[in-house]
Amino acid sequence: MTTVSSGDTSTTADILLPVERQLDAYNARDIDAFMLWWADDCQYYAFPDTLLASSAAEVRARHVERFREPDLYGKLIQRACVGNLVMDHEVVTRNFPDGKGEVDVICLYEVSEGRIAKAWFKLGEPRIL
Repeated sequence: MTTVSSGDTSTTADILLPVERQLDAYNARDIDAFMLWWADDCQYYAFPDTLLASSAAEVRARHVERFREPDLYGKLIQRACVGNLVMDHEVVTRNFPDGKGEVDVICLYEVSEGRIAKAWFKLGEPRIL
């Protein structure tokens, strides 16, 4: 389900596009396609304010290893857009040390000039399947 703010739909579509495409690339585990949607000077946080990466190169380094997980998949549950912020609720399947599992994730993306400038991630408790 996508909930969008009132206003110009083409602007909303432009804001949603980088978030949609980076999730597609995440699920394909295609690091090059994934990185196309992140600004060179992006910031990547654990919610609310723990900086985990302060550049596209650091975001890439975090995801190269993650993309090796054979069961990695982010299932979009809901997406909302207000202004240049996009909020996704996802259930992410991962390969945890204790086995295959899933975790609820709230992702908040700030989009600027067609790319993700900042992102915050709040993870729930992993559930081993």
